[in-house]
Amino acid sequence: MVRTPLTPEERLRGERLGALLREARGERSMVAVAASAGLSAETLRKIETGRAPTPAFFTVAAIAAALGLTLDEILAGCAEEPGEAEPAGPVPVPAGYLLPLGA
Repeated sequence: MVRTPLTPEERLRGERLGALLREARGERSMVAVAASAGLSAETLRKIETGRAPTPAFFTVAAIAAALGLTLDEILAGCAEEPGEAEPAGPVPVPAGYLLPLGA
């Protein structure tokens, strides 16, 4: 399977995520935090350095729990601009996407 190249925004968001996680880890060892999250130290290292800029949701959730962060804090810390992490509102549904009942 060929991966779609990441956009510059996705790369920057990955770098912000890595910086946030490094800061939250503080003096704790990478090995200890990774073990607490149930993943390898190499996986955590790749995320913290931005080499894995789009980690899986459950990986981020496990690291957040190990660091005592909420997912809202992760989202706010990775936003490009202040307030960007706020919900954008309902997602529009394209016409014809939903079929009427009984169709």
